[in-house]
Amino acid sequence: MSSHYKFWPARLPHSITVPASSVWENLHINACRYPDKTALVFLGRKTTYQQLCEGTQRMAAYLHSLGVGKGDRVILLMQNSSQLVLAHYAIYRANAVVVPVNPMNTAEELKHYITDSGAKVAITSADLAQALAKASNALPQEQQLSHMVVTRFTEGFDPNVQGLDAPPQSWHHWLLSEHEPAQLSHGQVHAWADALACQDEPPAHTVGRDDLAVLPYTSGTTGQPKGCMHKHRSLNHNAVASAAWGNGTSENVVLGVVPMFHITGLVSVLHSAIYLGATLLIMPRWDRELAGRLISHYKVTSWTNIPTMVIDLLGSPNFASFDLSSLKYIGGGGAAMPQAVAQRLLEQYGLRFCEGYGLTETAAPSHSNPPDHPKQQCLGIPFMSTDARIIDPDTLEEVAQGEQGEIVVHGPEVFEGYWQRPEATEQAFLELDGKRFFRTGDLGRIDEDGYFFITDRLKRMINASGFKVWPAEVEALMFRHPAIQEACVISTKDDYRGESVKAVVVLRAGHETTTEQDIVNWCHENMAVYKAPRSVTFMQALPKSGSGKVMWRLLQEQESR
Repeated sequence: MSSHYKFWPARLPHSITVPASSVWENLHINACRYPDKTALVFLGRKTTYQQLCEGTQRMAAYLHSLGVGKGDRVILLMQNSSQLVLAHYAIYRANAVVVPVNPMNTAEELKHYITDSGAKVAITSADLAQALAKASNALPQEQQLSHMVVTRFTEGFDPNVQGLDAPPQSWHHWLLSEHEPAQLSHGQVHAWADALACQDEPPAHTVGRDDLAVLPYTSGTTGQPKGCMHKHRSLNHNAVASAAWGNGTSENVVLGVVPMFHITGLVSVLHSAIYLGATLLIMPRWDRELAGRLISHYKVTSWTNIPTMVIDLLGSPNFASFDLSSLKYIGGGGAAMPQAVAQRLLEQYGLRFCEGYGLTETAAPSHSNPPDHPKQQCLGIPFMSTDARIIDPDTLEEVAQGEQGEIVVHGPEVFEGYWQRPEATEQAFLELDGKRFFRTGDLGRIDEDGYFFITDRLKRMINASGFKVWPAEVEALMFRHPAIQEACVISTKDDYRGESVKAVVVLRAGHETTTEQDIVNWCHENMAVYKAPRSVTFMQALPKSGSGKVMWRLLQEQESR
């Protein structure tokens, strides 16, 4: 018996049967079971399971009328909102594939998601529609979007909401202001209200376990982001397993604040909550005062988060007035939870923070700490139905317990491969004992109880508040700056975010007057804010190896001293 079963939750099986149904059918089943139960609360507005399900049927019928068919990719570009949830499940209902895109992306970055996925239809919000239209209009006509459905945030909540549900003042401009209508140069822009009013019959729902469901993008050590092909079965496995792992029932009240374009928010929060028939409180962004009020008033039982959110909440001047006593499960990942903060949660609230580990390629958790016996600063044990090992990255042989090696994962939550990237897919997998294992690129070790700990990375990556930043992608964008001859991106320590992005730059001749602030400002305009370097150092030349490669490790070591 594997050592990690030593502290396995006694109430849980080691593996589960993956549902044959689609992810949308989880919503449909609960609309039959609990038609009048609140599915969503978005800034004070409640949506029942029946209302949500009927909305997905009408939206699916509208998408079908725009030519969306089985297997077609539909871009979903939106912050957390009730509209995001409805659109997401409507795309499934239309037998199509969701392409969730980070709203922080700029028009320059958005081009790639349109061209690579081959999407012809997108659903977005008014604050992002212009950037998406700009990206589409800059492409050759045959690659452009044909249709874009656009919603305003105020179609999801009452703009005059007062009291505990009211958004912070700082959000008012973003949530309430009118935006210039977006125009597609060779396509149509549709109003959300028109799409939701569709009276056509939706197409027959024909997708199931073995059909493609989601194409989330992940970056890597080289170039542009790659689409991860997830079928309904990998999503459903982790939705069902996450629900069981966290003692979930239909009476759960879930705080949905981690972004739902990201795999954790998508699967461990959204899909898991809808599968359970739980109530999901949606926050479009993080705000510690709003979070504190929502947890206290709605008696939140389950909160999956990024540790920086917990640190921020504990630092609120109003913290004493918040009531966290309803919380039964608190956990998350993306960054390590500082030991002192975990200890404070345990001593003040009896809450054990359960860290987990997973990647876009594993539909969120491949490892999680048992809620009854978590260890701090630890990835946890292999998740339900999962076989994870530590191998020597060079020989591909398993290493002894306690030794460092690469974490590899086999299980029903693992993706099929990278969209239209057969070579990258082949490199990402290896065979061990007749099983196909995914190579995470993270280095770790296993302790005597079977718990996994991360020790380093094979891949060159920066982890800023849980957002993964891939230096190669940032460098590729920076090379477009007219003053930059060479750039090397490294991480720098950040007390709050864990790590921040730093660029080491060599300027072109004639551009010597370019300042650090010039480059920082340009980066903020041309890439997602979390990727943009916060500091820049200038050098006459970057250190190079004998083969001419930039020695980024040397620069990183100098920075880390």
